[in-house]
Amino acid sequence: MHYRTLGDLRVSAIGLGAMPLSIEGRPDETRALATIRTALDAGVTLLDTADSYHLPGAEPGHNELLVARALAAYGGDADGVLVATKGGRSRPSGPTDWTVNGDPRYLKAAAEGSLKRLGVEAIGLYQLHKPDPAVPFEESVGALRDLLDEGKIRLAGVSNTDPDQIRRAHEILGDRLVSVQNRYSPAVRDSEPELRLTAELGLAFLPWSPLGGISRSALDGPGTGNGERRFGAFHEIARERGVSPQQICLAWLLSRSPTLIPIPGASRPETIRDSAAAADLVLGEAELRRLDTAVERTP
Repeated sequence: MHYRTLGDLRVSAIGLGAMPLSIEGRPDETRALATIRTALDAGVTLLDTADSYHLPGAEPGHNELLVARALAAYGGDADGVLVATKGGRSRPSGPTDWTVNGDPRYLKAAAEGSLKRLGVEAIGLYQLHKPDPAVPFEESVGALRDLLDEGKIRLAGVSNTDPDQIRRAHEILGDRLVSVQNRYSPAVRDSEPELRLTAELGLAFLPWSPLGGISRSALDGPGTGNGERRFGAFHEIARERGVSPQQICLAWLLSRSPTLIPIPGASRPETIRDSAAAADLVLGEAELRRLDTAVERTP
């Protein structure tokens, strides 16, 4: 496993997005725990979760409890594992009903709940899940500052933010702001400005849904997946290399910025094992040009 820097920490170049283990279509607990254990065995030291990763209308924290159980039961060394959780969203009813609450009182109460579920004295990385348009952004970030000052969280991050919000959060938190988590993939690249800004400020950029556009069509056969039709170069190079298109995608993402740390989701041990292997995959300049061209030509 190769490593990258997140604040003053050294974490695996590939993390695990644990959300699929707790939302609709989630696996049973045995397979979910095995998926996290496999990630740890593969050298993954960044686990991304949130209090809102649960079924609609259920109690918050299913995913955090799952991560905590997996770490407690892990037989290897988990001392260097960073658990990154988020607060500020909830799922009160249907599958598309994700609410936002950036009120400082809500965020502080949410952090207290996450602390208990994770069973830690301080949360390693606590992230504002999404800015709340009904609450001044500075007030929401101020809650993170208070949690840092109180020692309840060690590092802070923001998610789903634009460049102006990132700069404002950096002004408030200084070097205790260490990460930005936005959607970014071959199919969704509208966070290019945020990616550049994080590199400028020395912040880790954690793309969520990093495999967007690259379907699991390696399992379907050549030419059958929409991802292969749109991003054929990823599949072509995967066949040339004898690896999955997902590994090629993650390796391409790693080449985009030295501060980028993908957090692909997984619900099966074999999926995260495959994704973790991308940390060791170095693409050549000609391959990167082919991939860049494919991405730039895709609307």
